[in-house]
Amino acid sequence: QVEVVESGGGLVQSGEAMTLSCAASGAILRLDAMGWYRQDPGTERDIVLNARDLVASINSDGSARYRDSVKGRFTITRDNAKNMIYLKMNNLQPEDTSLYYCQADGRQTLGNSFVAWGPGVQVTVSS
Repeated sequence: QVEVVESGGGLVQSGEAMTLSCAASGAILRLDAMGWYRQDPGTERDIVLNARDLVASINSDGSARYRDSVKGRFTITRDNAKNMIYLKMNNLQPEDTSLYYCQADGRQTLGNSFVAWGPGVQVTVSS
């Protein structure tokens, strides 16, 4: 079993900053990509597709990618020794309001691959 847990989140005002943290634990042999996704309750993508959209992801070699709307404002970092990632969000805007989920994928100690999700944290940005 692999467990993923997020921390951080909450309510901030427009222009402020916030950092999210995510830790993966359990029977992990190897962690590959870890990332942050968002899901907006009540939207068509949520109701019809139950879809989550990539915010930022980072590989074990440190290479990262971001959705266009957060480039220059958000930074994803990774601590391989602790199996953790962080998302530093600067200059938050109301449109960043969403449920943020952490995802990790890799291989378990028994050899099987895994994709694990955290329960999610709410980020709310007031104008």
